Parts: sequence; structure tokens; C-alpha cells
Amino acid sequence: MKIFNTYTNQLEEFIPIHEGKVNMYVCGPTVYNYIHIGNARPVIFFDTVRKYFEHRGYEVKFASNFTDVDDKIITKALELEVAEREVSEKFIAAFLADVERVNASTDYIQPKVTEYMDQIIHYIEMLVDKDFAYEVDGDVYFRVEHVKEYGKLSNRNIQDLISGSRIEINNKKENPLDFTLWKKTDVGIQFDSRFGKGRPGWHTECVAMIDNIFGEKINTFNDKMFIFHMQAMWLTMFLLINYKLTSGFKMFYSEFINFIVKISFIIRVNLSKLFCFILIFYYKYLRFLVYLLLRKFSYS
Repeated sequence: MKIFNTYTNQLEEFIPIHEGKVNMYVCGPTVYNYIHIGNARPVIFFDTVRKYFEHRGYEVKFASNFTDVDDKIITKALELEVAEREVSEKFIAAFLADVERVNASTDYIQPKVTEYMDQIIHYIEMLVDKDFAYEVDGDVYFRVEHVKEYGKLSNRNIQDLISGSRIEINNKKENPLDFTLWKKTDVGIQFDSRFGKGRPGWHTECVAMIDNIFGEKINTFNDKMFIFHMQAMWLTMFLLINYKLTSGFKMFYSEFINFIVKISFIIRVNLSKLFCFILIFYYKYLRFLVYLLLRKFSYS
């Protein structure tokens, strides 16, 4: 069986770390609202990949997280005048219900950021101690220039990323591309750390969860190919990932689907007939296409 490795940008023979076993981690949702079709896409895609591995006889250990600490959750909680946990728990339940509606599995490991705060803080401290990150006034940033291959995932070098970026000027940063690992704040939920009270940037959460859940190198780390996911990927590369996958065969296909559903329809009981048609068509077409491609690669 062959799979396309986004990190090496080539089709590769799939060789499991342990014979007959596959470890999969999928970057999950930030739970501040109901999901839309863009959120459903990776759910369906990676559920199909998992089931194909199982069909081929592999024992799959599958984990996908919930980001339950985020500025958007805090904003929603302030808007509704409730606690952040109440917001996240409500939309976690809604997400799992919607996952079942598209006939995807929910029997997988479901870690939450709030459950891994000690591990996340420890990892940030380790990066600072090893000079891969630095603290400024209670905020902690990752040093992008300390990673020579940063940008490889999107086939761009650091200078191209800087010249083409729309990143807001932050005089605290050594480099405009440096990204936040820990954010000092006095609004919303806070946690104690050696840097002061604050909360993590979501780039670090996957690393802590992968290390705790799997305790070793994993076969695949899966998410979407955007700049923030590239940041998360580089942090996670410290754990040595065998294959980096992205949800979607070509970016134009993803953009086409997102254009069709530019208005954020919600996958709920009161779906319009038009949205039902789009969702069913997309779901069945994607599953069938994945099946054909995987079957083809398995004989190549």
C-alpha cells in the first residue's frame, strides 16, 4: 500500500512502525460553535482512511483532540454569560452527534486541552530551555529560524513566507513569523506557569497529547495545510512522525467545495434540501474516490 506523504511531497510505500498496527492522530475541532461542512470534511476523510486500514487488517489506535481553550470559546462564553467549560461541553456533544449523522465513527480517543495543561506547559518550558522558544513579558514565542526546514510542508522558504505574510506587527517578536506558544492574559480562563498566568497557543497541544497517548513515534499526523497547521506540525516533528497527511487530494478541489458552500450551513436536523444534497453528494463521492485510489495504490 502506498500513501502520499505531504512532508516529503511524494508517494511512499506505507511501512508501519509495528507490524499490523497503525497509530493515527487527527487535529480536532475548536469547540465554540456547531460544525459546518468544512469541519465535516476531515472527519469523513480520515474516518475513511482509518476504516480502510482496519479493512486491510491493521489494528488502528486513533486519537483526535478537542480544543476547549481558545479565544473564540472565551468570546462565546462572555457573549452567553456562561463559563467556558459550559460552552465547550455543549459543542463537543453537538460535534459527536453530527459525526454520527455522517456515519463516521466516534469510538476513538478524545483528549481535551484542559486535561493536558501540565504536559503542554512542560513542553513549552522544554522548548525555552533548549533555546527553540523565548519569553517576553509573560508571552512565549517559538523561534522559527531555529528550524532550517520550516516552510517545507508548503514548499516555501522562510523569506517567501515573510514577504507574502499578512501577520500583524508585534515588536515583542524576534521574527514576524515567530508564533505564540504561551499567551499572557487577564481575560477568560487562565493557568499558572513559570511564565505567569495565561493560556497556551493551540500549536502545542497536539504534541503533548501525542506524546502522552502514544508514547512513541506515530505513523500519521493529519490536518489541513494552512500556516497554523504548519506551525503545529513543526512542533510535533520533534516526536518524529512517519507520514504527514492532509485532508484533500488537491487544493483546488477543497477550494471548489468551500466556494459552493461559502455560506456556513450547519450540519443539524433542520438542514435545507439543497444542503442535504450537497452533503450527501460530497460524502458519497469522497468515500468512493478514496476507496478507488487506495485500492489502486494497494496493487501498485
